[in-house]
Amino acid sequence: MKILSIQSSVAYGHVGNSAAVFPLQRLGHEVWPVLTVHFSNHTGYGSWRGPMLAPADVAEVIAGIADRGVLGSADAVLSGYQGDPAMGAVILDAVDKVKTANPDAVYCCDPVMGDVGRGMFVRAGIPEYLRDVVVPRADIITPNQFELDFLAGATTTSLAGLLAAVDVVRETGPRHVLVTSVLHDDVPAGSLEVVAVSDEGAWAVTTPLLPINPNGGGDVTAALYLAHLRTTGAPATALERTIASVYAVLEATLAAGTREIQLIAAQDAIAEPPTRFVARQLR
Repeated sequence: MKILSIQSSVAYGHVGNSAAVFPLQRLGHEVWPVLTVHFSNHTGYGSWRGPMLAPADVAEVIAGIADRGVLGSADAVLSGYQGDPAMGAVILDAVDKVKTANPDAVYCCDPVMGDVGRGMFVRAGIPEYLRDVVVPRADIITPNQFELDFLAGATTTSLAGLLAAVDVVRETGPRHVLVTSVLHDDVPAGSLEVVAVSDEGAWAVTTPLLPINPNGGGDVTAALYLAHLRTTGAPATALERTIASVYAVLEATLAAGTREIQLIAAQDAIAEPPTRFVARQLR
């Protein structure tokens, strides 16, 4: 595939495009990374250096790609953290341009807003903007359970409630929903689930819960799920392959005792996802 990925970038570590591009390339896909910021490191360290790009500058980069006459060959647009509605508008404009040139192209949005224990960590107004403007325009979204609850206006504590919340969100536009970091009443102790829902059905994968929560894992997950979903056309297969690779990355990160995800060390498990987790059909 050819993927236009509009995300942040860091020189040190792996978040945003610095987390998404390499795994996609390792799977053999062509990626056109467009940067929204270029920081020294991710903001979780508490300090960083480097510029935020103005939305107009990002739009200029995308316009330059369009000048090459290649937008029609793009199979997908991928986006993550959107810190400003003006940047969101640039991304949605790019989605429109790509889909006009190639109606079969899809938009995959990771609606980054917050997480359990941290609450919302984006600026005021961004969650509502994502819910009301961006998510309805997406074909694929990859929220965590906390973000899904906000998008659906629900508090999910059961699997049935989670699926009902996904259905509420799918009615607004996106047909494929991947929910990460899922904990409900029936998840075994010491485990975590990831749930994929599409028109074809719903599936879940259960994994052991690792004692780490590094930055960038969600960015890798969104990129891999987009890639596997588009190349296989099978949500269950895409779910199994994505989680097998991400879990291997997290295992390597835990073993290394590092703060940054070990994409390079675990790259073989990205290129060839191990047969490790089996998706069970929920409906």
